[in-house]
Amino acid sequence: MTSGATPGAEGLAAIEARMDQRRDQYALPEGHIAEAASPWLPFVPHVMIKHLTFDVRSNSAVNVLWVQAGGSLGCHRHRGPVSGYVLEGSWRYQEYDWVGRPGDFIRESPGRTHTLVSDEGMKTVFWLNGPVEFLDEQGQVAEVADVFWFIDHYERGCQEQGIPINRSLYL
Repeated sequence: MTSGATPGAEGLAAIEARMDQRRDQYALPEGHIAEAASPWLPFVPHVMIKHLTFDVRSNSAVNVLWVQAGGSLGCHRHRGPVSGYVLEGSWRYQEYDWVGRPGDFIRESPGRTHTLVSDEGMKTVFWLNGPVEFLDEQGQVAEVADVFWFIDHYERGCQEQGIPINRSLYL
């Protein structure tokens, strides 16, 4: 509002209608990604990934990570915050004393270095903000995965499997 006055009922309705027009003019369409709309793709040995969305504006990506029993994602460092929600199984970071189980929500601060392992297997939804640095045995950056890396991984995987690229994953 541009003035300190409280609008009447008609004023609120007019403001809401105007905001709806702005939203429709600039906002991306609502999205729905069906289970079959994104394939499981190999990530590293014993780890698969299902990409759910890519937001190039914020360098963020959402995916489901599936680690098979005994699998590991390897040592990595996030340069932005990460949120996770455990769907199945359990997993842990070798460096911490907690175990993520179904229904658990995980928050990660930027700059932490850890090694994800799953003894029994797991599936977890992750929302990644910013790049992930994968580290070698000496703790040196071996590879950086940002939203464009994840897009490339998805598109190459689809091409290799003969699956059409689903543009509804892109924001």
